Amino acid sequence: MQLEPKWKSLIVQSEDPVFTPEQCLDIIKTGRSQEKETAKLIKDNGTVNTEIRTSNISWIPFDKLTPMYKRLKDYIHAVNNNHFGYEGVCLNEMAQYTEYSEGCFYDWHMDSAFSGEKQPPVRKISMTCLLSHESEFEGGYLQLINEKSSIKLKQGHAIFFSSFLRHRVTPIKSGNRKSLVVWFGGPSFR
Repeated sequence: MQLEPKWKSLIVQSEDPVFTPEQCLDIIKTGRSQEKETAKLIKDNGTVNTEIRTSNISWIPFDKLTPMYKRLKDYIHAVNNNHFGYEGVCLNEMAQYTEYSEGCFYDWHMDSAFSGEKQPPVRKISMTCLLSHESEFEGGYLQLINEKSSIKLKQGHAIFFSSFLRHRVTPIKSGNRKSLVVWFGGPSFR
């Protein structure tokens, strides 16, 4: 990944896997066992906007996969302390299991809302962890900030980035990309 120096402090990629292949399979199994829904972005007129996002998701409740949630809490504590330094970061939203099949994508967006309303906790750090083996699909690159920053993660590896950064997942050319998306929030930025 090639980024300008000004962005490097806002993006951290794991050098080692966050989850083993066996743990990834367990997360996939649990994600698939939860109620599946089509990921939706709603237009102002109330219709679904398929021009920005097409994928299937499910939510992993906190009482499922306790070891996964413990690992995520420990990991984000270290990543935040060593790289971001954001105040009060914690895991306060359920993890999202996401599947992108052929043709699915998620166009440019940010995970933090800047609506002007007070709505703590604010999403501060976003994480994407690749659960499927990287050979199981083509395309589906995570891009941060611009088209030049394509990231192809390896199975079990994750990338952590400030939730206010623009990012997207490019269309899947073939196969099925399975990932775990988690947001870590805290009090409003100062």
